[in-house]
Amino acid sequence: MNSSQIQHFNYIFTGAGLSALMTVYKMVLSGKFNDKSILLLDQDSKKTNDRTWCFWAKEETLWNSVISKKWVSALFANENFKRDLDLKPYQYNQIRGLDFYSFIFEELSKHSNITFLNEKVTDINELETHVFVGTEESRFTCDYLFNSIYTKAFAESQTKYPVLQQHFIGWSVKTEAEVFNPEQATFMDFSLEQKGNTRFMYVLPTSKTEALVEYTLFSENLLQKEEYENEIQIYLKNLDADQYKIIEKEQGSIPMTCFPFWKKNTKRVLNIGTAGGWTKASTGYTFRNSDKKSSELVEFLSNASSETSQSMKMFSFHKKSRFWFYDLLLLDILYRHNELGSAIFSSMFKKGKPALIFKFLDEETSLIEDLKVILKCPKMPFIKALFRVIFK
Repeated sequence: MNSSQIQHFNYIFTGAGLSALMTVYKMVLSGKFNDKSILLLDQDSKKTNDRTWCFWAKEETLWNSVISKKWVSALFANENFKRDLDLKPYQYNQIRGLDFYSFIFEELSKHSNITFLNEKVTDINELETHVFVGTEESRFTCDYLFNSIYTKAFAESQTKYPVLQQHFIGWSVKTEAEVFNPEQATFMDFSLEQKGNTRFMYVLPTSKTEALVEYTLFSENLLQKEEYENEIQIYLKNLDADQYKIIEKEQGSIPMTCFPFWKKNTKRVLNIGTAGGWTKASTGYTFRNSDKKSSELVEFLSNASSETSQSMKMFSFHKKSRFWFYDLLLLDILYRHNELGSAIFSSMFKKGKPALIFKFLDEETSLIEDLKVILKCPKMPFIKALFRVIFK
């Protein structure tokens, strides 16, 4: 495209990650946007298996055809106990990034009103009647923009809301010995050295000799790459997996914060995904929240009968809930006392009902059910956090 030409679209998505792809896919399924031109912009071509998403669900979902593995049992462990978790009526589902991208883009390619360009966004400028978007190669305008490019500085340049990271490196390995149980995912294994942090191993086995083994932290600062990988090596050795081949590697850092990203929404720009606060702040889980939020967004866009109603509601798309407040308390504790993570999660999972915990993490519990989960946690840290938050 000639850089002097400016092409106009009804909707532009800056960033084509999980939230954007889910939203556009559901726009297509709704059949209500066939007359709208939609552009997706991302510097990544979405042709590699760069991540793994997991989520729990009771019933069939839109994504069933790309689920690569399901578990109905999980292990929770710390240095003192192990517990097999019966997840029913939930099942824990795994989706490989590449399978998801291929599934979405195969559908989008059938629709001439949707364009994907592998270009890096360099400029977003909102004007009164439209939004200008620049990339390294091209220039565009649109009526409404959905941004999922995370701006680190927004959250990290303030002190009111703590910012932790869920950071990890994972190895997909094939071992010579049969050391994994393919019928059980390891949800959190805190039995490794905590070193003053919240550190656990997360294992997704697909056969007796194949698994994704991920060393994960909920903490403020990232580690050197070698430290994550050394811990994975030690963990595999403890499983008697001395001989193994690394098939793939993945790494990531997901912000965990209650920072109100939605306050950055404007008349014509809506932040979505992690950039819009769609990540579950207390766990870093993104898939389930993005699934819910993208459905809400498509319904909202479908019902916005006029440009005025659409613009007016862009500001108020996000609403705070009591779950946001629970997350705020937990993050306040982990920010000040990162070493308490194992004790807090262990207290929830030692005797709590797994199905109720999942329902709570999905923000679908009643107030009575909330209390059944919360009251299993150590009381004093939460009471102190409550007073800190109230009087801040």
